[in-house]
Amino acid sequence: MKGWLFTEAGVEPRLIEKEDPHAVPGEVVIDVKAAGLCHSDAAALEDAGWMSSIQAAPCIFGRECAGVIAEVGEGVTRWNVGDRVGVNPTNAATGEAIGYHRDGGYATKCLVPQEQLVALPDSVSFVQGAAGADAGCTSYHALFTVGEAKPGMKVGIIGIGGLGQFAAQMAVIRGCEVYAADVSGEARDLARRIECAKVCSDVRDMAGDAPELIIDYAGFGSTTAGAIEAVADMGTVVVVGMGVLESTINTYLLITKQIRLLGSMSGDNVDLEGVYKLFGTGRLRPQLTEVGLEEVGEGLKRLRAGEVKGRLVAVID
Repeated sequence: MKGWLFTEAGVEPRLIEKEDPHAVPGEVVIDVKAAGLCHSDAAALEDAGWMSSIQAAPCIFGRECAGVIAEVGEGVTRWNVGDRVGVNPTNAATGEAIGYHRDGGYATKCLVPQEQLVALPDSVSFVQGAAGADAGCTSYHALFTVGEAKPGMKVGIIGIGGLGQFAAQMAVIRGCEVYAADVSGEARDLARRIECAKVCSDVRDMAGDAPELIIDYAGFGSTTAGAIEAVADMGTVVVVGMGVLESTINTYLLITKQIRLLGSMSGDNVDLEGVYKLFGTGRLRPQLTEVGLEEVGEGLKRLRAGEVKGRLVAVID
């Protein structure tokens, strides 16, 4: 098999060949058909603070993938060879993630515990399945599971990028009144096409609208601080993005406005199933750009340089 090997922060990943994995009890081998390129992976290549999370290094990188089951281990009863599946990046029982605690999805094959598999409907492509596995699932979890977004609710979305574009579309589909903020003009244009009720460059410009829920998919400190200023009294701010790993907020506003400030990470299989159902409506159409497996290294460089709009997905023949 081929795969992109991560060794440590500051060292570019490289495409290697290694022996194919074989199914072990409770796990399956997947022929990977698509793998989404994640901003967390790009950040880990620059920031040594991520090394405590990537415990299997050196390992094959890649947190989000979809494919076809090629081999089934002993004790696996629900899944069969030939099944189309998406992979939830994180094992809910162990907390371990592909690409961090074991080899991941930037590869032609991937060994995955059965608990992390979600059936991929025929109506959902492998590219959609891969992007939905992390970007979609993480967005959905923060929006609906943690943020408890409901039809008719005013919802603010910070960052219309790899995660935020999913969230904005999903919120619109579910009948929320969506407000979007992004420093990029191209991203704001995308938000308008998604039919957001208001689009601005700074979340503070939403203050007059007083969203009941604001989700920060950027996480640059100033964005979270701005969300606390803009959210309605007794509203909720959910932080997902990790543009910086430490930030300062106005605790006076947090307290006097009685704001709920919550963190959200990843999502469970129910969240991922929800994403695939939304894809199945035909209305969830995030901006996805396909590249080849050989282009993963260059794609991660583009992510680090801020040159990517939407989500890059490696298509694997």
